[in-house]
Amino acid sequence: MRQQRPQNRSTRLRRALTAAAVALAAVLGSGGWAADTQHALTGPPPGSTAWVADTTLGIRLPDPATATPAEVAAFFAGLTPARRDALAVRHPLVVGNLDGAPVQLRYRANALALTEERGRELARATDPARTPQDHAAARARAERYRTLLDGGRQILAFDPRGRGQVAEVYGDLATARRTAVVVPGSDIDLLSFDRATDPYGTPAGMARALHDATGRRTAVIAWAGYTTPVGVGPDAATEKLAHAGAKRLARLLDGLAVTTGPDAPATVFCHSYGSVVCGLARPGPAQSSGVVVLGSPGMGVGSAAGLDPEVPLWATARNGSDWIGNVPFVSVLGLGHGADPTGPAFGARPLPATGSHGHTGYFAPGTASLAAFADIALGR
Repeated sequence: MRQQRPQNRSTRLRRALTAAAVALAAVLGSGGWAADTQHALTGPPPGSTAWVADTTLGIRLPDPATATPAEVAAFFAGLTPARRDALAVRHPLVVGNLDGAPVQLRYRANALALTEERGRELARATDPARTPQDHAAARARAERYRTLLDGGRQILAFDPRGRGQVAEVYGDLATARRTAVVVPGSDIDLLSFDRATDPYGTPAGMARALHDATGRRTAVIAWAGYTTPVGVGPDAATEKLAHAGAKRLARLLDGLAVTTGPDAPATVFCHSYGSVVCGLARPGPAQSSGVVVLGSPGMGVGSAAGLDPEVPLWATARNGSDWIGNVPFVSVLGLGHGADPTGPAFGARPLPATGSHGHTGYFAPGTASLAAFADIALGR
């Protein structure tokens, strides 16, 4: 028996390496190789250094890098409306991204920030020192900023750094009976946040569909607030970006708890790689009244037992044309995201997906999945 142990270890190692190779090959084969590795956007909002150094009000401003959303909320509660507005005008990118700040103030700050950034992009678009490619990219960004400024859209977060991040609210966070958050998967950023083609594959389209399906009684946040993988490749097969996103999601949920009230914490809907973010965030009952995963490659945990037992978990059945079903549900040597949440052994509550098609069709009107999502969002 002693002589067989090295062989057994060697066999297990070979099997693990084979499983890892199969997992990566299957992931890459599902959507094509993506060699462009992303670097997660972390840390405080842009402009935080100037914010911390600002003494014009004669008081110390909360450090965005260390202050909790509850501390931020308490700080703003002690200011007059005029002082709050002055800070939003001087530091729009900080106030607009500061979880715990008053929601209406964040909307105003982000409108100011979008206007300023649009002006910068328009200037870049005509800068003779820049290349035609630079001009085209600047025009695309300027147009996206214009659309986000149109029609009184409620922009809860806006960060122009890198590929850009944004969050938008559908409904009234102050008066809605309940709140929901949509967490997207790969290939979502500032430019792909909302698009006419494949509308239910974007967080904005998903949020609009859910808001309408609840009779507009639930305020829904389309949250593109973390660095997502681009394409299907090593970033999508590992959890590096999900770990960074999980921290940002947890802070968002903490901020909602203090600004919208603790009675009905947000229901979180997690699509594709976003379900890995949700699993690693492991929201507690003060942050969320339930988590729903759809088109999930796994949640970064072995079963529902790895999540908070006080937060209900639902897993949406995969339709037959969702390519995510081709991904092996394993976690080997840092590749893959673990067990299938739709499997009976995982421990999630099942949801139907009748009428849905493809990886991004679960929020389409008329589907059984959207009807179930609306019931959960309404607390039924």
